[in-house]
Amino acid sequence: MSQKEPYSPRQAEEKAAQHAGNFMFNRQHQVLHLSSMMERPPIIVAPYDAELFGHWWFEGPMWLDFLIRKIAFDQDLIELVTPSDYLRRFPCNQVATPCSSSWGNKGYHEVWLCEANDWIYRHLHMAAGMMVSMANRRRDAGGLLRRALNQAARELMLAQSSDWAFIMSTGTMVEYAVNRTKTHLSNFLRLHDEIEGNRIDEGWLKYLEYNNNIFPDMDYTWYRSQTPEAKAV
Repeated sequence: MSQKEPYSPRQAEEKAAQHAGNFMFNRQHQVLHLSSMMERPPIIVAPYDAELFGHWWFEGPMWLDFLIRKIAFDQDLIELVTPSDYLRRFPCNQVATPCSSSWGNKGYHEVWLCEANDWIYRHLHMAAGMMVSMANRRRDAGGLLRRALNQAARELMLAQSSDWAFIMSTGTMVEYAVNRTKTHLSNFLRLHDEIEGNRIDEGWLKYLEYNNNIFPDMDYTWYRSQTPEAKAV
């Protein structure tokens, strides 16, 4: 800490541009190397935790901006695509099953499944099953019912957020994480009961839609099971 110097935005920007160019240069050579061993253009998958850009790495968004512009305007060897783009071009691929791992402590899942948070999963699994059942039995819901089903799906997804289990395991703001988990599960269960009982409280539903309005394009039908048995329900 004693060796830190004052932050220079200009120097930071220059360094971000330099790092972006270096990253692109190495991907170009990686593609050239892989192309020599393949009968089609290779794809390099680069997944990152989004919070790294700007949170743990202040210049991250700036680096992304430089990288995208450099790939678009400064070369013609590689291009940015999504996995879906690549699969549309090359639909026949070898199937691989990666080993279970995570970025958490020790590389596995104990951060999200430990004595501090293991109580949540029986409730989350039960709620997920209830959501699938509701979606399967209501094929073409509309109006107030559809709104309630969509909001139930939002509450479920909010309850399932891995952030809450992570916070519980690290011991920071535990009360907040527990409260968020319980609140969204409680909201889901009440919506489930109102939907099943055909007595939806529109005023309370509006309150939830206003306060928990993430995923505006949520569609409850995404929770329908694709098994033949479920389709016949």
